[in-house]
Amino acid sequence: MRKTILSAVVLGAVAFSVGCKSKPAEQAAVEKPKLGIRPHGDETIAPDMSKVPPDLAKVFDYIDQHIDEHVENLQKWIQQPSISNSGEGIPESAEMVKGFFDKLGCQQTRVYDVGITEYGTPGNPVVYAKCDEGAPKTLVIYWQYDTMPVTQPENWVAPPFEGRIVDGKTAGIDPAFKKVLIGRGATNSKGPEMAELNAITSMKASMGKLPVNLIFVAEGDEERMDIGLRKFMKEHSDLFQEGDAMLGGGGSEGCVYVELTTSGKSWGRGPTVSDIHGVFKRTTDSPAWRHIHMLASLTSEDGNTPKIKGFFDNMVPPTPEQVAQMKQQAAKVDLAAVAKNVGVARFISDDPYKFLEMGRFGTSFNLDGIWGGNMYAGGAGAILPNKITSKHNFRYVPNMNGLDIVKKLRAQLDANGYKDVEMKLIGDVPWAKNPSHDTDIWHAGEATYAMMNIPGRSDYPAAGGYWPAYVFTDQPVGEKVGSVMLPMGGARAGMGGRAHAANEYYVIEGAGKTYGMAGAEKTIAATIYNYAKITTVTPKPKAH
Repeated sequence: MRKTILSAVVLGAVAFSVGCKSKPAEQAAVEKPKLGIRPHGDETIAPDMSKVPPDLAKVFDYIDQHIDEHVENLQKWIQQPSISNSGEGIPESAEMVKGFFDKLGCQQTRVYDVGITEYGTPGNPVVYAKCDEGAPKTLVIYWQYDTMPVTQPENWVAPPFEGRIVDGKTAGIDPAFKKVLIGRGATNSKGPEMAELNAITSMKASMGKLPVNLIFVAEGDEERMDIGLRKFMKEHSDLFQEGDAMLGGGGSEGCVYVELTTSGKSWGRGPTVSDIHGVFKRTTDSPAWRHIHMLASLTSEDGNTPKIKGFFDNMVPPTPEQVAQMKQQAAKVDLAAVAKNVGVARFISDDPYKFLEMGRFGTSFNLDGIWGGNMYAGGAGAILPNKITSKHNFRYVPNMNGLDIVKKLRAQLDANGYKDVEMKLIGDVPWAKNPSHDTDIWHAGEATYAMMNIPGRSDYPAAGGYWPAYVFTDQPVGEKVGSVMLPMGGARAGMGGRAHAANEYYVIEGAGKTYGMAGAEKTIAATIYNYAKITTVTPKPKAH
């Protein structure tokens, strides 16, 4: 979320001269937008203003007038690294996010140190905030503030933590988009979250106060299997007792993550204490080659099908209705264009329907990374490694179980003759089924799509990425942690891509039928507004 933020903190102050009168020309220079963002870009799509009430129309105007500073808010957030796998910038980012909530005027804000998780590793801080607007209804908003590392900086067209705005051609996407922001976290997930924050700030500035109360929770471990959030929700579910619904969210696939290690010490052959000189390969067994053969024994020759006994047990196939929906959509899919946008040569299948089915209802066993021995690119240096470790994620669907998959992997390794290979569980995110379509928040989203002239959406269970829906949703899940049970829904607009990859981007100025950042913000504002007006379920009691 994709799987997937308050009014952006404007860090930096404008210096004013005391006792000096500014000339009109100087005032114009000060007021001139720094970025010159066109809020409507080259869009051929626009809100149906006949459906937009006057007070919401004022919010839309405010967004258009302040879009430059809204984009600057995102740039400043991108410029703060927040890499959960290495810890770089995590404490500073948690405090920065708390600052967003403070600036919004939330009465309660706190950075929680979650301590050691059940997986034996420390969780990153969780940021919590409660904004009481004296409203009858309360929306819960989930954020992640962490990002993935930058693994190939030489492939970026702009520095990953600069937040530079480039044209679509430079970004490697449709040149119709004139302004695109490049940066780590641009789409996953700082861009969409900052659009959320900007929208909420605009509502408060235009309307005086928000039509709903808000509860924010922002984690720094989404890229580490949500290990800290999982512990936080076990211990602090009571903080969400006034929540009536969650803004955004949806179904989630399951994902379990493990590390496999082959070592000379455990194997009883090859180097046992440290790496040794490569000249000894003439006479000595290699843990590295053993690891490669071990991995090869776990998949088909093409690497696409797990060869783990019982792996596909309990897997739920798509329903006839979902099959029909995918067939209808497949007719409109240009796989070559999709592949180019993602940055791959081609997909496993050239059949658009099969592509959709695999992506939404399939499973996978991935090799995410492998290391050991001589890790320096180029040059030489003879090394016989004593230890090799590889990282793997299994993506699974209802009604599969992540921990059961791990047990089956262990059994398969043993059966294949690799009992010495060590396995470490990094974390597990269970699946969650899609939200109910008959809730106030879902209907608010439908009303917003109509207001914004966005075509109806397709909805699939457990597809296209995981997020920690299982700790929030009121729908069936693989495992329930904590006591929070919230209906989910809403509407989204805007566009970004290349999460976890080089040149991650977020579209600033829209084009054609794709909204830019201003349109994304208006969609959020409209959803919140519509939710406040739709009440078919009595809100929970509030302690204003």
